[in-house]
Amino acid sequence: MLVLASQSFGRRSVLTNAGVRYEALTADIDEVAARDDLRGKGLGPAELAEALAELKALEVSDKRPDDFIIGCDQTLALDNGTMIDKPVDRLALMEQLKVLSGNGHTLYSAIVIARGHKIIWRHVEQVILRMRPLSDAFIEDYIEREGDALLGCVGGYKIEAKGAQLFSKIDGSHFAIIGLPLLPLLDFLRSQGVLAS
Repeated sequence: MLVLASQSFGRRSVLTNAGVRYEALTADIDEVAARDDLRGKGLGPAELAEALAELKALEVSDKRPDDFIIGCDQTLALDNGTMIDKPVDRLALMEQLKVLSGNGHTLYSAIVIARGHKIIWRHVEQVILRMRPLSDAFIEDYIEREGDALLGCVGGYKIEAKGAQLFSKIDGSHFAIIGLPLLPLLDFLRSQGVLAS
């Protein structure tokens, strides 16, 4: 059985739309505390995303040792290396979008698979995004229309919805932006006989 250690609507949609059969379970970890602890150890954005994805996969693997457990996480870094976290409220979201407006950033999307409480596969994908200059009025309207769902997104945007209007250039996988680097995952699952080849 394939288990996604996430209740993220975006990640579930990617797997469902690709015709992959899976079950979704939430990893029982304090993600904020884990992120702060790992960041305190000096992990960069790619390593941090991978470590958090690993924690999620291993936690669920404890409960489901015979299954293939998918753990995912994302981090975002500005061009100057500063990492940005998920906004805590709409005011923080507005300020974050103002910082991203007209600038570039890199999104790191990590995915790992655990089985029998061991990591058996890992992949980190990098996407480079450039946000167009946004007016305050556009940002306010965007937040009002999309609502609190944006607070669960590391960049404060959902590329699969109106968030596409925020960008002037994207180099990388659409799936990775949503939070699930799909094509490498499908290749691995085929190699393991989980999906038909």
